[in-house]
Amino acid sequence: MAAEKIEILDTEGINRALTRIAHEILEKNKGVEDLVLVGIRTGGDYLAAQLQQKISEIEGQIVPLGTIDITMYRDDLGSRNDLAVGQTDIRFPVTDRCVVLIDDVLFTGRTIRAALDAVIDLGRPRNIQLAILIDRGHRELPIRPDYIGRNLPTSRNEQIEVEFDPQHHAQAVSLIRT
Repeated sequence: MAAEKIEILDTEGINRALTRIAHEILEKNKGVEDLVLVGIRTGGDYLAAQLQQKISEIEGQIVPLGTIDITMYRDDLGSRNDLAVGQTDIRFPVTDRCVVLIDDVLFTGRTIRAALDAVIDLGRPRNIQLAILIDRGHRELPIRPDYIGRNLPTSRNEQIEVEFDPQHHAQAVSLIRT
């Protein structure tokens, strides 16, 4: 049986969700002072760049942006042979900063746990907040996002796919049923 692909969000829907998340980040943090954005490779880093642009348009200031690779922090590293190690690119201190971690899809929480470990290895942030585009449920760890683009309860045999254009802008979110 062929997989069924259902579009959940189009480009405009993603744009609205990211604009709302940007406003929520600014409201909760009372502006951009000591705020930094860190996107999780891959997907979260692209969304983080889009959020940086939206925050810049709203506040007129550019928030520092970094990318973190969590491959070596994964708890399933020994059981997977297909993982390529990417590069972490954070060119600012995280100590005493408000770090907003950004990812595309939140599922079990294990990726976020790994990202938390990776960020804390770089310093001691004042706090770490989590922004995600899609929350699909099924947590295996006590992880809760601060900012959510869309809650989308799924079954374990369904998948969420976030598609990016060649310029790395999110253009669609689809539910795939197998």
